[in-house]
Amino acid sequence: MSQAAANNPMNESHFRLPIGKILLYIVLIALSAFTLIPFVWMISASLKLDREVFAFPMKWIPETFHWENYTLIWSKVPMLTYFKNTAIIAICVTFIQTLTSSFAAYAFAKLNFRGRNVLFLCYIGTIAVPWQAYMLPQFILMRSMGLYDRLLAIMVLQAFSAFGVFLMRQFYQNIPNELCEAARIDGLSEYGIWLRIMLPLSTAAIATLVIFTFVGTWNDYMGPMIYLTREENKTIQVGLRRFIQENSSDYHLIMAASVVSLVPVSIVFLALQRYFIEGIATSGLKG
Repeated sequence: MSQAAANNPMNESHFRLPIGKILLYIVLIALSAFTLIPFVWMISASLKLDREVFAFPMKWIPETFHWENYTLIWSKVPMLTYFKNTAIIAICVTFIQTLTSSFAAYAFAKLNFRGRNVLFLCYIGTIAVPWQAYMLPQFILMRSMGLYDRLLAIMVLQAFSAFGVFLMRQFYQNIPNELCEAARIDGLSEYGIWLRIMLPLSTAAIATLVIFTFVGTWNDYMGPMIYLTREENKTIQVGLRRFIQENSSDYHLIMAASVVSLVPVSIVFLALQRYFIEGIATSGLKG
């Protein structure tokens, strides 16, 4: 090796990757590609004619792209109404649940009061209770309150989340208590501390909670099916079920409707994925 090559800090040894890491990347790429196969097939089928969906050998890229499939689905069922109802519920539930979860998490993480830990454990313990165990009492309660077959029923039922409180509390605990103490000395109220200190420092936690809440609410099927009966109140997941029943042989239209239903969820995730990844990467670090 020449003297110049030996003194060059950017020699080839700096670019040499361990064999194990290369194999890991190959496995991860293969698993990612395998996971995406159903989504690619769904998009491909949505751009074909019905007779081409299950043709053999299968063609991943259609010979002719039938974009009209995405216009036909809106005339088959009131898809626009389903989207409007689902968007109203998902946005309202996401906002309310994020607000209530962050409030409760601040109290459990930064306020000292008698029975705080016991109350927190009891509240978090409700996560282990299956929804089917209290589904009937909830239904009776909503009907007695006059909320049956109203969008407000879904919003009220999902306004609070034990998982959201647990998630936000874990992030709030990473914020030094000294910041809160200094703010109290300066005369800032607890609401001011929550608004001016806790929220700006927990952007990743809020983004994570928003993603989980929005996706869960948008994909909810059982709740709207039980509490919403009128056609003008149904959501996208219930509407897709009706669409499949009425167009059971039109697989190309079913795939097109499924792709359209995924668009809002994909937009929310792509818009917040940077904060979501940051939250996962730093969730175990202490401030």
